[in-house]
Amino acid sequence: MKTIAHTAHRGFIITALWVSTWLAALLLSLPVSAKPSPTSGERAVPSHPQAQTALCEGEFLPISPALTDLGPNEYIRISGGPAGVVSGPTGFTGGLYPGSVNERPTEHTAAGLWMADQITPLDATGTPDPNGMIGMLGIGMSNTASEFQDFWRLAEADPAVNPRLRIVNAAQAGKVASYWADPLDPAWDFLDDMMAHRGVTDPQVQVVFIKLTNFYQDDFPAAQLKLQADLETILKLLQDKFPNLRLAYFSSRTRSYAYWQGGGPEPWAFESGFAVKWLIEKQISGDASLNFDPRRGQVHIPYLSWGPYLWADGQNARSDGLVWLQSDMKYDCIHPSFAGRAKVANMLLAFFKSDVTTTSWFLAPPYTMYMQNLYHIYAGGTGANPVRLFGSQTPKR
Repeated sequence: MKTIAHTAHRGFIITALWVSTWLAALLLSLPVSAKPSPTSGERAVPSHPQAQTALCEGEFLPISPALTDLGPNEYIRISGGPAGVVSGPTGFTGGLYPGSVNERPTEHTAAGLWMADQITPLDATGTPDPNGMIGMLGIGMSNTASEFQDFWRLAEADPAVNPRLRIVNAAQAGKVASYWADPLDPAWDFLDDMMAHRGVTDPQVQVVFIKLTNFYQDDFPAAQLKLQADLETILKLLQDKFPNLRLAYFSSRTRSYAYWQGGGPEPWAFESGFAVKWLIEKQISGDASLNFDPRRGQVHIPYLSWGPYLWADGQNARSDGLVWLQSDMKYDCIHPSFAGRAKVANMLLAFFKSDVTTTSWFLAPPYTMYMQNLYHIYAGGTGANPVRLFGSQTPKR
């Protein structure tokens, strides 16, 4: 500072402009949640991404119907992998939930509603406070970081979203599930830093979104079972750290146009969805090690549910019309382009604004009251399926 103070006026201006530009570039390079947090009650909209890099030019090869379209049919693994890698029939079927369907079981949805009803703004110590916060974390790797950043931007700008919701993007490049499963990994230090930037304390965190995979998943299903085990460990670490954590939502990987090689190629990207499917099914089956309900004993992890299922077989449209094209990916054919990020961000926002287990805490009061009236209609015995009623995944039967 002493050097600048004794510099000529013109030199001072040039230096100040250079520093300002450098700081702006630094802030834009950080995850959204790393930027200075707004004051209490103030909503800050993160800046739009910078210029797009080159797009994917990879070859399209069909992999499989999406889990949501595969249903009770058997997954057939493509050939062409490294020597010794097994392909062909796997013995595993699709669907997101037990029975190869895409709808949450009614009892599990009812349990999710009960958990969601306990979510309320909390002060820094975890005491209910109408002026407090509902902390929501994003956990994942590089794809998650960019997609969740754009979701954060959309949510902050949406007047229908609860102003007491405080989103924290803790997803990090290269930090796949095996890293997060280590409580001493720097990923957890980064999470603490992001929470501090957003002014969120551990007791205020009540919801987490998770999108994770692992590297090197040639061996199906052993690699997916390992991913499932890592996710279980991560959930237990999260529950231990955040005493008021209630709900955890998962999404799948998006499609890749790289095959068998690289950080997240096919068929690994598709197959990582099985790890999430099996994990959620394990909780639904009543496994005591995954208990979320204090009425049933010690709580080990939060309530689990699918968020939006993101994977589509490239140019082959899903039954709901979703495709994942080369233009949805950067030059490496794995990471999302701006178009791909926007697709995912909008799917996330649509899910959290409509699912029966999210609207009571994600939406602002007038919207929440409207949705709660619809809940009462369902609870009154209309026979409507709650997942269908509020726009979640439609089953492929």
